[in-house]
Amino acid sequence: MMQVVPLLGLIGLIGLAGLAGLRKPVARERAGGGIRALGLLGLGGLAGFWIDGAGAMGAFGALGLWNHQSAALATWGRLGWAGLVGLPFAIGALL
Repeated sequence: MMQVVPLLGLIGLIGLAGLAGLRKPVARERAGGGIRALGLLGLGGLAGFWIDGAGAMGAFGALGLWNHQSAALATWGRLGWAGLVGLPFAIGALL
């Protein structure tokens, strides 16, 4: 397991897909605004520089594309939930 933990941070690269929302934002009338706001949790992936495995939380950044009108971007938004993999590492570091 200790060999895999540093590689978990690479899951956080999914969060870079959230930057596509800057060019093609989600229409305001689409549902899911609360979940899209969770995309700010992608900044928690920066903890991966100090805590092994916590970089996976960067995947939350893709939640900014949740329920996007483009099906391809909406798929990336659903992948944002992969950030849950890094949550135990961040909680363990805080306790």
